Amino acid sequence: MTLKSRITEDMKDTMRAKDTARLSTIRLLLAAIKQREVDERKDMTDADVVNVIEKMIKQRRDSITQFEAGKRQDLVAVETAEVAVLQAYMPQPLTDAEVETAIAEAIVATGAAGPSGMGKVMAELKGKLAGRADMTAVSSRVKAKLAL
Repeated sequence: MTLKSRITEDMKDTMRAKDTARLSTIRLLLAAIKQREVDERKDMTDADVVNVIEKMIKQRRDSITQFEAGKRQDLVAVETAEVAVLQAYMPQPLTDAEVETAIAEAIVATGAAGPSGMGKVMAELKGKLAGRADMTAVSSRVKAKLAL
């Protein structure tokens, strides 16, 4: 079962359960997926769907930061609930040890030596770790390893 079809089935189950808060988040997610399919004129793969979910989670986390600064706890609660629903569709995150192993393997595979090899290493890692690790944190780890 593809991730998109799983999300569609979850929407149907949520409609039957009359869980309106969760339903609205799932509908937003499906709308974003369909919009991207129309824009790119292709069916979405699971990796593409994960990218859409990552983007939506990032947007909500940015909103949470802004709402907390504005002391709008009611909106923070709504956005936090949406993040929890979206997070359920993300792949299992990697442990720190697994990320370190992937970084070491990518450095060896690309033959990177020094900061100039960062782009090659990140390109190698992006396919492997997308959706399973925070790529910003991975980038800083790679930079630290290549600087040595």
